[in-house]
Amino acid sequence: MPRALRLIRRRLLTSIPVLLIVLIGTFLLLELAPGDAVDAYLVSSGGDAAMIEALRTRWSLDASPLARLGAYLWAVLRLDLGWSVSFSRPVLDVVLERLPNTLLLMGSATFLSFSLGSLLGVAAGSRPGSWRDRLLSIGSLALYAVPGFWLGLVLAVIFAVRLRWFPLSGIETIASGKQGLARVADIAWHLALPVLSLGIIYCALYLRMMRAGMAEVWRQDFTLAARARGISRHRIVWRHVARNALLPLVTMLGLQSAAILGGSVVIESVFSVPGLGRLAQEAVSSRDTPLLLGIILVSAVLVILINLAVDCAYAGLDPRVGGSEAA
Repeated sequence: MPRALRLIRRRLLTSIPVLLIVLIGTFLLLELAPGDAVDAYLVSSGGDAAMIEALRTRWSLDASPLARLGAYLWAVLRLDLGWSVSFSRPVLDVVLERLPNTLLLMGSATFLSFSLGSLLGVAAGSRPGSWRDRLLSIGSLALYAVPGFWLGLVLAVIFAVRLRWFPLSGIETIASGKQGLARVADIAWHLALPVLSLGIIYCALYLRMMRAGMAEVWRQDFTLAARARGISRHRIVWRHVARNALLPLVTMLGLQSAAILGGSVVIESVFSVPGLGRLAQEAVSSRDTPLLLGIILVSAVLVILINLAVDCAYAGLDPRVGGSEAA
């Protein structure tokens, strides 16, 4: 079996207990929280004792927590995430309906932060100690200290409210009837501010990591040897220094996937993007435990898959990595 396939198999096997811990831990935490879906329903609609009893029986809330946990785990094994009491639909259908919006937001923000941060990091690390290096380092540090939701609100006030360059909320124009490239452009127009709010923070992180990595590689023996041989500085920067400094960024890309997913929850709420973040907020407000469990489970699977892809990319960039682990 090829080394990459053995590495994937090992990662998938180790992800099973991780998912179990996430499911059981989340279920127990939600059990400790006060109230349930019936309480949230009664606040908005009201009802008598008979209705309360009927709703608890209908939504399987009258069983013991251990019995409901066992039933839920068995249902998950059959790819059944339960029934959403607030949407009156299967949880899997509701989550899969919102998932593409979150993936689009996360993917765009990750691409922006990784590509722009890497390029700015190369610009800063190509000449450590220069005015350009100090200016970019100070700017990235100040930017990384800015909360994402605050940056999103500022961008919304400036570019959506005052200048009216971008829409304030949503992911596309309602009932626009646009198709093809026109719809793609409309979605990109709506996601410009959310992607910028989410990606610019992590762009500062990648900039600092790339700059630090390049400063370290400049002191390596092979870099000094390349300079002694008379190789041009431009070639040394791109062929030797930046290439070796890029490996830690790939690792951080996987580690930051969970943080970006968590940040998308806040950004989706600020800009009213109908993704998993908004869906989680609605599930919490309506005490919809099956829906919230489904969102957390899908988010955990998404983070595991992203880290698996990053591990494969890292092993491809550096064949020394994962050799003993995949053996």
